[in-house]
Amino acid sequence: MRYGVNILNFGAGTAPDTLLRWARYAEERGFHFAMISDHVAVTPEVAEQYEAPFYDPFTTLAWLAGQTERIELGTTVTVLPFRHPLLTARMAANIDRFSGGRLIVGVGVSWSASEYRSLGVEHRRRGAITDEYLDVVTRAWRHERISHHGEFASFDDVATGPLPVRVPPVWVGGGSRAALRRAVRYGDAWHPLNQTMRFYRDEGLPALHRIAEEEGRPVPQFAPRLPLRLADSPLPEETRPAGQGTLDQVRRDLEGLAELGAAHVLFDTYRGEPASMRPQKEDERLLETLAEHVIGGELHHPAR
Repeated sequence: MRYGVNILNFGAGTAPDTLLRWARYAEERGFHFAMISDHVAVTPEVAEQYEAPFYDPFTTLAWLAGQTERIELGTTVTVLPFRHPLLTARMAANIDRFSGGRLIVGVGVSWSASEYRSLGVEHRRRGAITDEYLDVVTRAWRHERISHHGEFASFDDVATGPLPVRVPPVWVGGGSRAALRRAVRYGDAWHPLNQTMRFYRDEGLPALHRIAEEEGRPVPQFAPRLPLRLADSPLPEETRPAGQGTLDQVRRDLEGLAELGAAHVLFDTYRGEPASMRPQKEDERLLETLAEHVIGGELHHPAR
């Protein structure tokens, strides 16, 4: 498996130097990829989980592409309905070129109705918008000119270049049946968050395989994002999300994810509410503990 770090691009104390430190830490420590979150309108509803300041993922990744050399960079996840698909496609293709083919594009629909209202986008149609926009974005990465006539976007004979160096892998977030179908139809990987091992084993992955068979398409890779929490005593097995518990529990989670075929695992040190944010050095110590006691031998360890 390949391991990644979630860069915290929001909240008090976040600044260019913290973003750069995250990216360089991940690369120098040997993690394989680093990803960054997305919100556009930080309404009070959004701020309950993700406080301002909120750094835009595309501009931040474009900058970090020039500050790093080897590590893959990505979004976890781009809220696709918030931007015109031609804009998303061009920004992503540009970043992929700037980085020499190191971009991963995670996509999702998000939840905040107030954020959708602020941006003038239909919250109730967000799934359909995402599906249509994914079609546009992925075609724009492969063709120099495209036309599209859909319900949410329509245009003729648009030049899309420059094309990416590597067509960015698309990781589709979400645990619903609609998200799983979206991952099968448009994605290279399924990128769920905050689920139990039981869900992955007994519900999510079996459903992903069934849908792929129904659609006559390959099964996407499995690339979960784990909310990393280490506890001194074991947490209840049936209810704890994968990535939470004692070191032994987290080690068993990673072994289980490998058995389930996970290709990538993204570690997220954020605990879900602004009041719980810690100094960056504490998050680094958490990842160091994980690297030393659980996954150290599997990190890349690039030559200095």
